Amino acid sequence: MHFYLVPTATQLLAMETFLLYNRWLHIAAGFIGFFVAPIALAVRKGGQAHRFWGQVFFWAMVVAGNTAIVAASFKGMTFLLLTGVFSLYLAWFGYRALYLKKLDAQHRPSLADWGGVLVGLAVFAGTLVYGVVAGVVPSIVFGAIGVMITGRQLRSYTRLAPARPGQWLLNHMSGFVGSYIAAVSAFSATSLTFIPFPLNFLWPTLLGVPLLIWSQRRYKQQFALSHRPAEVVGGANASGAVGAA
Repeated sequence: MHFYLVPTATQLLAMETFLLYNRWLHIAAGFIGFFVAPIALAVRKGGQAHRFWGQVFFWAMVVAGNTAIVAASFKGMTFLLLTGVFSLYLAWFGYRALYLKKLDAQHRPSLADWGGVLVGLAVFAGTLVYGVVAGVVPSIVFGAIGVMITGRQLRSYTRLAPARPGQWLLNHMSGFVGSYIAAVSAFSATSLTFIPFPLNFLWPTLLGVPLLIWSQRRYKQQFALSHRPAEVVGGANASGAVGAA
């Protein structure tokens, strides 16, 4: 014999009220993050304004990601749940990159870093499997990107050699821009209903990822030039001077 607990009218009303407040909090945080991210990208990198707006964006994504997870859990919306986790993880990844600038044999990741990357790898692998089994293209795309990011992050944690110059900045960019792309994708999927599926999920990725790759390549070139041996730089300058003369 089975017994089922039937919620009372008061409990149902309380749950509806909670979900309503959660929804408005999610919308407010997403709205803030949507407009703050371009400001953080536009101002001078490393400056006070960049740090301030970056902090605002990070905490907006924390609130938006957690409220999305809550709403998706109650309503059984699997993909919204995965998107919320994806956005939340990437924001955390970009934020932690600022504190992991000197990974080597003496500077190791914290237990929170290890736990985060292992949980992220498991979630994104599950997202990828879910997408393949259910035939959901956005889940395949987001799952594959997540597995790639967490896999590379896990590999960097196991290395004892110093990280490549500027790798922390590339991770920082990947995390925050990726979190922004995921948030815009969730907004597009739920609000821009005139865009057909799966393009409504994927257009932010199709636009944002190439711009991210282009920006990272520019920074890689700058780091490569700034970390060339002095004699090589001097020789190159000398050769240029002789040629010019």
